[in-house]
Amino acid sequence: MASQDRVIIFDTTLRDGEQALPQSLSERQKLQIALALEELGVDVIEAGFPVSSQGDFESVQLIARTLKHAVPCGLSRAVIKDIDVAAQALKAAEHFRIHTFIATSSIHVKDKLRKTFDDVLAMGVAAVKQARKYTDDVEFSCEDAGRTPIDQLCRMIEEAIKAGATTINIPDTVGYTVPTEFGGIITQVMNRVPNVDKAVISVHCHNDLGMATANSLTAVQMGARQIECCVNGLGERAGNCSLEEVAMAIKLRSKILGGVETGIIAKNIARTSALVSKICHEPVPSHKAIVGSNAFSHSSGIHQDGVLKNRETYEILTPESVGFSGNTMLMTARSGRHMIRECLRKLGYADDEYDLNDIYARFLKLADRKGQVFDYDLESLIFFTKLDEEDDTYHLEQMNVTSGTASVIPTATVRLRVGRRTRTESSIGNGPVDACYNCITHLTGVKCVLKSYEINANGAGMDALGQVDVTVEYEGRIFHGMGLSTDVIESSALALLHAINNIERAKKIHAAKKRPSRTVKAAAEQAAKAAE
Repeated sequence: MASQDRVIIFDTTLRDGEQALPQSLSERQKLQIALALEELGVDVIEAGFPVSSQGDFESVQLIARTLKHAVPCGLSRAVIKDIDVAAQALKAAEHFRIHTFIATSSIHVKDKLRKTFDDVLAMGVAAVKQARKYTDDVEFSCEDAGRTPIDQLCRMIEEAIKAGATTINIPDTVGYTVPTEFGGIITQVMNRVPNVDKAVISVHCHNDLGMATANSLTAVQMGARQIECCVNGLGERAGNCSLEEVAMAIKLRSKILGGVETGIIAKNIARTSALVSKICHEPVPSHKAIVGSNAFSHSSGIHQDGVLKNRETYEILTPESVGFSGNTMLMTARSGRHMIRECLRKLGYADDEYDLNDIYARFLKLADRKGQVFDYDLESLIFFTKLDEEDDTYHLEQMNVTSGTASVIPTATVRLRVGRRTRTESSIGNGPVDACYNCITHLTGVKCVLKSYEINANGAGMDALGQVDVTVEYEGRIFHGMGLSTDVIESSALALLHAINNIERAKKIHAAKKRPSRTVKAAAEQAAKAAE
């Protein structure tokens, strides 16, 4: 039995989450995720559905054999063979759980199972008894409990507990209920099932109406002590309850939720989220709560001003608490003077070294043109009166790429214009983009490290423009580049050149600042004259 102030986190990323992916995960990938979940502090890991395939069986077996702290769990239908196979896969673990389920709602019983409720009740009881032959940790789920008549639901739960179930799961399988409704179901179960105190009440909520997290937390307030969830909210259709959301909601709002806690190690959330996203090839939406790229970003001038004065004005939890390095203050046309001044201070400029009104006026024009302004752009405004593409050091004149099947070595030839002169280079690479980047690196002499590369269609149809966005690291500083063309290889080349031109501009500024006996204003004036 769980402590009354402890909520068990049951993760089903490897079962419910994985079955919603366009491709199955390999045994090694599943083990990698399972170990990350264990390090995150997950209590129970549903490793798979052993009877579904030999691959799933072997993955569950490997995970059960490897886990040291988390409890491995295998899913089974209320079918004797399923349960026997699950036990066979899990038996390598010192302690394991068998999770068996059967549908209980009227529509499922009648139209899917083509049985009577009494038939389903008998199958559920028999399944629990069979599972108890292998382990004393048996979970029973009433599939589609959210749409099951309450009398039948309570009857099923009572009989399952009598048969030996130690955890009773009440799923909102199709994400149909709203919080007050789902909380009412949990309350009635707690009040009407006479032996409910002999089992942990669990919930498994889907997100079809966007209610998964809210329903799960409401259930905890009503007495549930296990939440079934997935990292990044993966799962069938609109996904499952999100692990990171319930974990941080309980951590932050424990008092209003009844003083409960989980064993999740919050600082490992960001790393685990990124790992699952990468392995599953499922990008995390930028607006995703807790782990999205915008979760700790501030763009509004009012918000930025508040955060600069006191982070708690607009951050209810810190990015560091879930494993991110810090928040992001986006410089856009919505940013105010206070944000610009703060950024320049972080770059090392004293307030009296520039005219804030002049810098801010030119910043707004640049932001309207670019959308987002970066720190090196802002610094350039001090030293250059204008930031036009014509002032770039390098321009793409011509490129030619050869690529094909494995027997063809990708080769690129690139010609750059540097002032009035041109330079040409040919190189090979692992692919056409790599070959182009090798050429550009040799031609410019800028040894930067590619940190990210993203490509998206800008528009619709076969002739849509390909937009490539890159970030590169140069001498410990991050620079951004963007390229746009109907040819994605050309877009890639333009993006890297854009980043390198930003680096070159930053190098000029650095050189001007280093000249002896020069104030920033004097260096800026000289740089401006040189640009003219």
